[in-house]
Amino acid sequence: MAAMTVARALLKTGPAVAACAVLGSIGTREVNSLWYGTLRKPAVQPPPVAFPVVWTALYSDLAVTSAVALDALPEEERPAYARALAANLVLNAGWCWVAFAGHRLGWAVPTAAVLAASSVDLVRRTAAAEGLAGAALAPYAAWCTFATVLGAALWRANRGRRP
Repeated sequence: MAAMTVARALLKTGPAVAACAVLGSIGTREVNSLWYGTLRKPAVQPPPVAFPVVWTALYSDLAVTSAVALDALPEEERPAYARALAANLVLNAGWCWVAFAGHRLGWAVPTAAVLAASSVDLVRRTAAAEGLAGAALAPYAAWCTFATVLGAALWRANRGRRP
């Protein structure tokens, strides 16, 4: 196999992360719905404008740092990293569908917790491959962890409500 370069790796991670972003975006259309609008929001809820800004930056960061990690890893370690990234992206997009499209706030909390754990693992794997890339990816794991806390607070505030 030819040596990987960051640019070549980005041709793989970029579309994968973009697909996750598109699928997640479709799944979160419900944030503009009557259902979501009537939910009681926790005090820690950021303003609505924050979410697309933050997620765009984090998805860009994820694509680039994952490409850097793939480039830095020995060839035999790349498949395991790619599987961890793929699992993380599936969890990320899936959480959007469970929470918003599915109106399942209770199920969204453990889904978000697994996503947060996967994100921390991805930061660990990235840092092991390339320290600075791991540090650059840390905000992604932090935001996913915050999303878990936020989702739990949203669920607690709205327990018993029907979609």
